[in-house]
Amino acid sequence: MVDVPIAAQADPMAAQALPAGVPTPTATPTDRTGTGVRGALRVAPGATVTLALAVPAGSIAALLLPAAVAGSVDAVVRGDSASGPTVRLIAVLVLGLLAGLLAEIAGPGLAAELTARLRRRLAVHVTDLGTGSRNPFPAGDVTSRLVGAAPDAAGLVPSLLGTLGALVTSLGGIVALALIDPWLAVGFLGGLLPGLLVVRVFMARATDLFGRYQAVQGGLAGRLTDALAGARTIRACGTRDREIARILAPLPELSAAGHGLWRAQRSAVAQVLLLAPMVELTVLATAGWLLAEGRIPPGQMVAAAGYAALGLGFLEQVEALVGVAHARAGRIRAAELLAVEPAGYGTARTLPPGGGELVFRGVRVRVPEGEAGSGGGRAVLDGIDLTVPAGACVALVGASGSGKSTLAALAGRLREPDEGEVLLDGLPVTRLARGELRRGVAYAFPRPVLVGADLAEALAYGRPGADPEALTRAARMAYADDFVRRLPAGYATRTDGLALSGGEVQRLGLARALVQDARVLVLDDATSGLDTVTEHHIHEAFRTGLADRTRIVVAHRAAAAADADFVAWLDSGRIKALGPHRELWSDPAYRAVFTREERT
Repeated sequence: MVDVPIAAQADPMAAQALPAGVPTPTATPTDRTGTGVRGALRVAPGATVTLALAVPAGSIAALLLPAAVAGSVDAVVRGDSASGPTVRLIAVLVLGLLAGLLAEIAGPGLAAELTARLRRRLAVHVTDLGTGSRNPFPAGDVTSRLVGAAPDAAGLVPSLLGTLGALVTSLGGIVALALIDPWLAVGFLGGLLPGLLVVRVFMARATDLFGRYQAVQGGLAGRLTDALAGARTIRACGTRDREIARILAPLPELSAAGHGLWRAQRSAVAQVLLLAPMVELTVLATAGWLLAEGRIPPGQMVAAAGYAALGLGFLEQVEALVGVAHARAGRIRAAELLAVEPAGYGTARTLPPGGGELVFRGVRVRVPEGEAGSGGGRAVLDGIDLTVPAGACVALVGASGSGKSTLAALAGRLREPDEGEVLLDGLPVTRLARGELRRGVAYAFPRPVLVGADLAEALAYGRPGADPEALTRAARMAYADDFVRRLPAGYATRTDGLALSGGEVQRLGLARALVQDARVLVLDDATSGLDTVTEHHIHEAFRTGLADRTRIVVAHRAAAAADADFVAWLDSGRIKALGPHRELWSDPAYRAVFTREERT
């Protein structure tokens, strides 16, 4: 187990179909993502209101412009003073300019605020889900939803407002044509109805194609993430070309979705470009006939041309409609991730009295159908009953896949049991608040990630504000203090680009867990990168310095098991035997466990 959310290496292409247990969002998902109008008003009320006012103001200015131009033309034709109509024309132009500027500022600002909030929500949600069955999405797919789907979803309100503004302007243009003369509106609508059908078909196709494109893109990202994690293995095995082919295998499907979208957009644009001139010619011919009949003045003919262009504006908003389709697809993908419910935490904000007794009572963990390596839903842990006395050290021993790391993960709720419960000093861990659980159980992993600007901050990551003496004391116990002090800046050394060996990083991970000062310390193969002598010294230091702390050690070496008070020998998800290492050592099958582990 590692201390970052790395998903099981399932086929990333499975991201196109939701994993088992994930609710299927409807075509119009609820505002789970917080990127709808209500969410926009909560996150950025100023930008939302500004945009909501600027868009209709722009529509009003656009609708007033042809009338203002018509007034100026009629004044000139009649030989009247054009000063009044000119002032009105300038005022309309200024209103349109200001509305456009405000929309250009507020729209991107609102999208940026919503993107930041949604990305934070998704990041927190993914962290709460953790690894295993509660997070069924591959790591690369999760990354694509954070990086790609979030900004797409955040563009929904600006795109919708812009599209609605274009629609209002178009409807206003049609109404203005009817007010000039009903025949103008009749001529316009005759050509508009086919255009609306084109837009409707395009939106349906575009949303589906965008969803497919993003799903395949997420699958490709998942494959790339897996390859980056195993870069050394790929290089050692000389399988670079084969791995490149595996990563790029989804490209044909990605290309098909992209080309399908381009074809749909090209078709829609071509049809609109054919319809628009025909509609404008119909309106102008009708206006010319009305002018010849003396039913409208010359200025109204100019206005009719302007309103016809405005009425057709909605059909020419293909790019805006693409934005709406993109936003809808991104919103659905973000909602899919948010629909996976994380485990809830309790309300107990004080640890119960005790020294760290840990009880596993009838716990069962099954790998859900559809998860990588599930084998049809096999049991990883099957009815485990185990009591670890306060202050004792238990080594979890077993062959690979026997459930050692899964059992260790249950103590701090890094994984949830499907049945049974885990108690810390008599209280179910599910009743503890998040902070209290972290103060109760600390973890060290085989491949720790140093999170923090410098080493001091990284060591205090699980206990912000820990004093320097606590950091130094923990580093000494983990045999890390000497090499840290040899670094140019000691504990102030920056973690970015810091070159450390695997064993040194593991010792820093151990020190970080010690700094948390928790009642229970879980070492999940946390000394696998150390030589046996250093490992023994560390376990001896823990035995004397942490005599009052409960320790769970996932052991792959006989020496680590020998240093524990007793061993829980797991086999196929069940406890095969309990007892001191020296007593179990007489069993050839027990000795064979370590032989297989060392070969692995």
